[in-house]
Amino acid sequence: QVQLVESGGGLVQAGGSLRLSCAASYRTISNYAMGWFRQNPGKERDFVAAISGTGSTIYYADSVKGRFTISRDHVRNTVYLQMNSLKPEDTAVYYCAARVGSIATTVGAMDWWGKGTLVTVSS
Repeated sequence: QVQLVESGGGLVQAGGSLRLSCAASYRTISNYAMGWFRQNPGKERDFVAAISGTGSTIYYADSVKGRFTISRDHVRNTVYLQMNSLKPEDTAVYYCAARVGSIATTVGAMDWWGKGTLVTVSS
């Protein structure tokens, strides 16, 4: 069992930055692939970014490439999502997820989920 807790969401103006954190409890996540997803009411949960257990492989959705950076700190058992040049269309609840095994970018591939943190970007 892995408990994931997201933090760092909030209200920011377009062009601004936020850093989301995902802290894991009960088990070290150093061998787990991690991902960030986002969702708006009535819409599907979409892939944002993913990182392998070692951190050597990283994927981004095209919509965030060049603006968002995913990273992980094995000592702190935490994964981060640095979000720069935010746009109103980035507004969503952001979820952290973990899976045993190789990096993945689909909702169905993830084994554990956090409860999410809301990011609101005003125009």
